[in-house]
Amino acid sequence: MSLSPLPPGSTIGILGGGQLGRMLSQAAARLGFNVVILDPEENCPAGRVSQGQLVAAYDDATALTVLGRVAQAVTFEFENVPAASVERLVEGGATVSPGPKALAAAQDRVEEKTFLNGVGATTVDFVPVDSLDDLVAGLGKLGLPALLKTRREGYDGKGQVWVRAASEAADAWNAIGGRPAVLEARAAFVRELSVIAARGRDGSVAVYPLGENVHEGGVLRTTVAPAAVDAGTAARAVEIAEAILNGLDYVGVLGVELFDLGGGDLRVNEIAPRVHNTGHWTQDGCACDQFEQHIRAIAGWPLGPTTAHAKVEMTNLLGDEVEQWRELAAEPDARLHLYGKAEARPGRKMGHVNRVKPL
Repeated sequence: MSLSPLPPGSTIGILGGGQLGRMLSQAAARLGFNVVILDPEENCPAGRVSQGQLVAAYDDATALTVLGRVAQAVTFEFENVPAASVERLVEGGATVSPGPKALAAAQDRVEEKTFLNGVGATTVDFVPVDSLDDLVAGLGKLGLPALLKTRREGYDGKGQVWVRAASEAADAWNAIGGRPAVLEARAAFVRELSVIAARGRDGSVAVYPLGENVHEGGVLRTTVAPAAVDAGTAARAVEIAEAILNGLDYVGVLGVELFDLGGGDLRVNEIAPRVHNTGHWTQDGCACDQFEQHIRAIAGWPLGPTTAHAKVEMTNLLGDEVEQWRELAAEPDARLHLYGKAEARPGRKMGHVNRVKPL
């Protein structure tokens, strides 16, 4: 991969046109780049703030060829983009960041956890599950309760179910559709933290302060950052992030969700090879937010500063909560970020608000 930075006026391609693609496109525009979105939804949120959009399926061969030809760098906004599409782009000569290795690790939870433990980023104990018999044996090994998750796909609490008694095994297996899965031991954590980190084309690494997260119904509700953590916990989080980034030869921004067991003992819950919901606070808490950081990284630019200049509480706006925009816009310390989605379905992320306070 060439280390020569892309000059302003270059074109960046993004697979995915939701809110993350939208905010990436806005950040790219501030740096003078043009953006082309590939998304099957016509007039998608990201497409409306970009130079253009290819309306096609993510595995459409013609659309991928066009995107690879017009874009000097290509990235993606979600980790479930077909791996074959990324491989096709790479084979066609496109520079795709993060690369196929990171995508493969994030798309399969067993591969992900195996990789993480291999680089010293410890996870909870787990066992692969390919049948009901595997599940029963796994419960005997890991104990109860345990969390059953599909190996692939699933997000915001989807594709997973708690197994609290051995008698629930068959129902749990049916609840996830009898698909290949992973069974995870329960983590006795005191809180969930996350770290947003970036790695440039030259191998340089930049890490943002930790955020503390609260989930409701499997969906992120709030992130407060910088989190109140001791020096040992912060240092361990940085160590984990660097190990993952370097182990994947990563380029771009990465989100790492962590279980804090106390005393600096952290377990990695999962990784996201992209900008991340728990990093939205950086838009109003840092000089260079996670979206600009990602664009800088994939374009070969120097990474930006990650020091926080304010404390931020980020709150997701789900479903019809977006209708509170008038009241939120009137709050003097609130910064409102709306995604331009047409339909406010229950639980759908429609925007977020960052409430900014002095450090």
